[in-house]
Amino acid sequence: MTDWARAAIALLIVVLLAAKLGGLVDAAQQDMPVRFVNIAADAKIAFKHENGASPQKYMPETMAGGSMILDYNNDGWPDIFFVNGGSFTDKQKAAAARHRLYRNNKDGTFTDVTSSTGIGVSGFGMGACSADYDNDGWPDLYITGVGANKLYHNNGNGTFADVTDKAGVGSKVWSASCAFGDIDNDGHVDLYVTNYVDFSINNNKYCVYTGDTRVYCHPNVYNRVPDVLYRNNGDGTFSDVTRAAGVYRPDGKGLGVVFGDYDGDGWLDIYVANDSTPNFLFHNKGKGVFEEVGLLAGVAVGIDGQPLAGMGTDMGDIDGDGLLDIFVTNLDRQTHNLYRNLGKGLFADVTFESGVGEATLPFVGFGALFFDYDNDTDLDLAIVNGDVIDNVSLFRDSTSYEQRNLLLQNDGTGKFKDVGPASGPGFALKKPSRSLSAGDIDNDGDLDLLIGNVGQTPDLLRNDGGNKNNALLIRTVGSKSNRDGIGARLKLTVGGKILGREVKAGSSYLSQSDLRVHFGMGKTPRAERLEVRWPSGRVDTFEDLEANEVLTITEGQGVTSRAALRR
Repeated sequence: MTDWARAAIALLIVVLLAAKLGGLVDAAQQDMPVRFVNIAADAKIAFKHENGASPQKYMPETMAGGSMILDYNNDGWPDIFFVNGGSFTDKQKAAAARHRLYRNNKDGTFTDVTSSTGIGVSGFGMGACSADYDNDGWPDLYITGVGANKLYHNNGNGTFADVTDKAGVGSKVWSASCAFGDIDNDGHVDLYVTNYVDFSINNNKYCVYTGDTRVYCHPNVYNRVPDVLYRNNGDGTFSDVTRAAGVYRPDGKGLGVVFGDYDGDGWLDIYVANDSTPNFLFHNKGKGVFEEVGLLAGVAVGIDGQPLAGMGTDMGDIDGDGLLDIFVTNLDRQTHNLYRNLGKGLFADVTFESGVGEATLPFVGFGALFFDYDNDTDLDLAIVNGDVIDNVSLFRDSTSYEQRNLLLQNDGTGKFKDVGPASGPGFALKKPSRSLSAGDIDNDGDLDLLIGNVGQTPDLLRNDGGNKNNALLIRTVGSKSNRDGIGARLKLTVGGKILGREVKAGSSYLSQSDLRVHFGMGKTPRAERLEVRWPSGRVDTFEDLEANEVLTITEGQGVTSRAALRR
C-alpha cells in the first residue's frame, strides 16, 4: 500500500470518527434537560421585598410578595413589576417600601424606572394585575394591599396616574389577588378582587404553636371578608356588582383567582382559591350573571370532602381534550389539588393518579402556573413554595420556612413528575416564595419565570434550552372585543394535535404572567392552523404559520405584525 493510500485511509477514519462523535454530541445535547438559572443579579434587579417582620406577628407580613410580568411601554419586551409590602411598626420602613417597575433593556438587563412613573407607596402591598381597562392601547395597573388598593392609569409616556377614587375601585379591607376579565363580553374588562380576612392592627391576634412561642395566626381566628367584583362602565369608572352578579359570598377567604371559560360556552367563568373554606367556581350563565357551582362540579374541597388551604390557582388544558382543568395549591400534608375537567360541568380529583399528590405533599404552595417550559406542546406545572410560619423549624424537624420550588413535567397525558432537581440551579433555591409568573423576557422562544419571595430578593429564572424545540408567541389585539383580547381562546393545530390556550390577566397568587400566548411546537416547523375565538364571538382563522415568530393578531384584521424570535 502506498503512503498516499495510507494517508487517505487515515483521513477517512478521522472524518468518520468526527462524524460519529459529532452525532453523539448532538444526541447528548438533545437529551440534556432544560435548565433554569437565576439571573436576577446579572439582570441588575436590585429589589428586596420589605415585609416588616416584627415580634407582633402581623399576618400580612408572611403572606405578601406579589410580582408580575407586563409590557408597560408596548415595545414588545416584557417588563417586571414588584409589589412591596411595608411595616406596621416602623413608619420609616413603611414610607420607603415603594413598589418597583423594571424596564426591559432588551439585552438581558433591566432598569429601575419607578421614580419617573408616578407609582407611589400604597399601604402594605400584596399583589397586582394588569389590563387596558379603557382600551386606549396602554396596559394599566391594579395593586392590592391591606386597606389601600390602587388603580394606576397608564398615560402612554412612561408615567402612571392614580385614578383609584375616580374609578371607584379602592378598598378598606385586606385584598390579595386580582384578575381582569370581560364577564359580559361588552368590550370592556371587569375586575375581580379576592379579599381575605378582617385583620387590622387593632385586632391582631396572639397565637402560639406550642408552649408560649408566638407564631403567625391561622386564618380561622379571623372573620371572613367577601370578595368584590367590579363591572367596567366603559367611561373610566367601575361599579361594584358583587351582589347583582351573583358572586357575593360571605363564607370565603379569598387568596387566588383566575378567569377561564371552563365549559366552552363563550362566557368567562371565575375560580377562587379560598383558605380553609371551600373554593368557589362561579359559572357564568351569560352576560355576567353567575351561579356558584364548586361543590356540584367537584372543585370546592379535597378528595376527603374537607376544605383545604387554597392559595394559588390556574386553569389549563393538561391532556389536550379542549377542556380547561384546574390546579390549586395548599398546605403541606394536604397536597396541592389537580381537578381534571370531564365536561358537562363536572371535574374529577386526579391529584394522586396524576403524580401531583406525591410530589407536592411535603410543601406549602403559593404561586402556580401551567406553562410549556420545554416547548413539547403540552402544559407543565411550576409551583413556588414556602411555609407561612417563619419559625416553624422550632416545632417541626420535617419542614422549614424556606422551601424549594417544583417543576412538574407533563408526559402529554396529564401525568406529572418532578424534574426540578435535574433542571439547574434555579430550582435548587430555597426561599419563602409567594408569587410566580411566566414570560419570554428575552424573546428567544421559551418561557422564563419570575418569583417573588416574602422579605427577600426575587428570583428571575432564565430558561436555557427550552427553545431547542420550536414555538410561537401571539399577542392578541381586540377591536370589538377588549383591547388586550383577554378571554380570547386560541387553538393551534400542530402536527395534527390541537393545542388550546386562553388569554389571561391574573392568576397564580398575587401575580400575572405575560399576556402574550405561548405555544410550544416540538420539532414541527409550521402550524397547520390557528383559530382565535374572540370574546365578541368573532372567529378568525389562519393557515400554515411558520414557527419561531412573534405574531400580533388584530381582531378582524389578521396578522398585523410579525417578528422572528431571537433563538
